[in-house]
Amino acid sequence: MTETATLEAPVAAGPVPTPNACALPRRFADFATFGEALDYAAQGTRGLNFHDPRGNLARAYTFRELRADALDFAFRLIARGVQKGDRIALVAETGADFAALFCGVIYAGAWPVPLPLPTSFGGKDNYIDQLAVQLASSDPTLFFYPPEIAHMGDAATAAHNAKGGNCLGSGWDVLAAEAAVECALPATGTDDICYLQYSSGSTRFPHGVAVTHAALLNNLRGHSLGMEVGEDDRCISWLPWYHDMGLVGCFLSVIANQVSTDYLKTEDFARRPLAWLDMISRNPGNSISYSPTFGYDICARRISSQSNVAERFDLSRWRLAGNGADMIRPDVMQGFVKAFAPAGFKANAFLPSYGLAEATLAVTIMPPGEGIRVELVEEERLSGQPRDLSRPARYRAIVNCGKPVLDMALEIRDGAGAVLGDHQIGKVWCKGPSVMHSYYRDEEATQACMVDGWLDTGDMGYVNAEGYLFIVGRAKDMIIINGKNHWPQDIEWAVEQLPGFHQGDIAAFSLQTETGEETAAVLVHCRTSDPAERLKLRNAVAEKVRGILGHPAVVELVPPRTLPRTSSGKLSRAKAKKLYLSGEIEPFSLAA
Repeated sequence: MTETATLEAPVAAGPVPTPNACALPRRFADFATFGEALDYAAQGTRGLNFHDPRGNLARAYTFRELRADALDFAFRLIARGVQKGDRIALVAETGADFAALFCGVIYAGAWPVPLPLPTSFGGKDNYIDQLAVQLASSDPTLFFYPPEIAHMGDAATAAHNAKGGNCLGSGWDVLAAEAAVECALPATGTDDICYLQYSSGSTRFPHGVAVTHAALLNNLRGHSLGMEVGEDDRCISWLPWYHDMGLVGCFLSVIANQVSTDYLKTEDFARRPLAWLDMISRNPGNSISYSPTFGYDICARRISSQSNVAERFDLSRWRLAGNGADMIRPDVMQGFVKAFAPAGFKANAFLPSYGLAEATLAVTIMPPGEGIRVELVEEERLSGQPRDLSRPARYRAIVNCGKPVLDMALEIRDGAGAVLGDHQIGKVWCKGPSVMHSYYRDEEATQACMVDGWLDTGDMGYVNAEGYLFIVGRAKDMIIINGKNHWPQDIEWAVEQLPGFHQGDIAAFSLQTETGEETAAVLVHCRTSDPAERLKLRNAVAEKVRGILGHPAVVELVPPRTLPRTSSGKLSRAKAKKLYLSGEIEPFSLAA
């Protein structure tokens, strides 16, 4: 007798995330080349984990798989005739395809050039123009992009070639479909260029930062040691891979230091920012996760007074909450603590840092556990003017950005190049093995910021007696009125305190009047259509700004989402000024 049974279809198991801990002994980026770093990481079980828009794991991608796919891409590129030192441009979409192709270009001895994805602001034509300009700067032989944006990639390639370029562009699926025939890989030395990095603001006059293998690995070692990366640490990131903090800090570093990492695409974070915190909550180990100030601000704003954050989130194991990429605002950080302390978030998890692409990434990092520490600095010290005793003293809270990473030296210099003492504000210079090789094919720009191995960062700051760095602003953004220095951040932050404004609603910059004098211009997002309310708002902003400057300013109300941002989401004052002067930003007209 035969028994029959009803068999249920097996439930498909979801992907299993790569582990935090691993039997492979951790090495802190002590390799001669990045290819060696990936070779070593591939011997373990850790890897990259890509999540869907809701933060659920969609694909676990071990370093072993990444290495195998990268070698296949290297073989395909060499079969296409790619030579050592060729530039290969890649649109940096967060995912396995870009990861494998980027590493494959390095194995092939060529230089990957990560370029930005299109954003929700700026428009298709502006994006194509930006790609074409960066292609002209890097002069790649090949350009690969996600198949879904092939129409824009093709247009950018055509625009570049129409001006004398010789680049073949295609979706990376075309390359992936080609045969991967194993062949000899070119020898790579530690002083060879590893990749070109364009800063987030590189648009009209882009500077490709040439980073050697030695510089990259020195910085990856330095910041991982500075963060005291441990066996059970895991990285969680939504940062874009075309920006140095996302590419170097949350992609290349986790390979060279063998750290499992969870990724949420940047565009998915923009739509559902709390999915980032959901992912941190699900990590059973310790989390390391970085964000610019605006990322913390967005999350805190999404929590209402009725939300029970303790039920949804568990942030008690968030060991390092990194801050970087823009000016760190202590008020925003305190707002985040207030919103998420009930979920276990600890204020001393904050890890302020300072860096830039020209130094590969990190220059200074706060020692873990010290959190955000500020110093109150008188406005007169920031402006470089004597104290006006007829007015009450005003202060700005300047955030401590930590101490130099391994092998990095700092100096604060005045305009004549003399080294300044403790608490004296001047230009920040740094020197170390991870400082860039050069700006690619731009010797003039390289010499303008590099002197005897020292890099002029373009930022203003000071160092205290204990060696901690404090950043006060960008030198090029400074507004000088009647010989007095004013920082645009001070103006923007003050206006944001008025009701109804969010971070990023205000852009302040300098303008030259018809008489040749310098004044401040302030562009403000306006969300009301009532003429009387608009006039009331403009007057309130003007009064607030006059109180800061002691001088009237040009105040313009502009439509929401008008102010431009860089590819990494930061406000671009330089582009706002350019668009305003050209008439592309058209303010609302107001009745007198």
